[in-house]
Amino acid sequence: MTTRDAYIAKMKLQLDELNLQMGKLELRAQEAREDVRDKYKAEMAKLHDQSELAKAKLADMQASTESAWDGMVAEMDKIRDAFVHSFSYFKSQL
Repeated sequence: MTTRDAYIAKMKLQLDELNLQMGKLELRAQEAREDVRDKYKAEMAKLHDQSELAKAKLADMQASTESAWDGMVAEMDKIRDAFVHSFSYFKSQL
């Protein structure tokens, strides 16, 4: 497996795990008091947007040329880090 393939597989695994955990948090958020449920729904929508952005970037990376690869890795890392940070913050609020 090339470094590129390993990176893509690792990133896909991380994103899949975050999405799985996000689903579990959605269930917990649905059980929250009504006055905070709307806030949680808004935050979950933001997380879903970040997840979709990360998936799209990963798809772009898979189709990228070698010359564009290094720049895309840095971008993907930033997107993933933002997603992880937002997820962790939301999780801490439940």
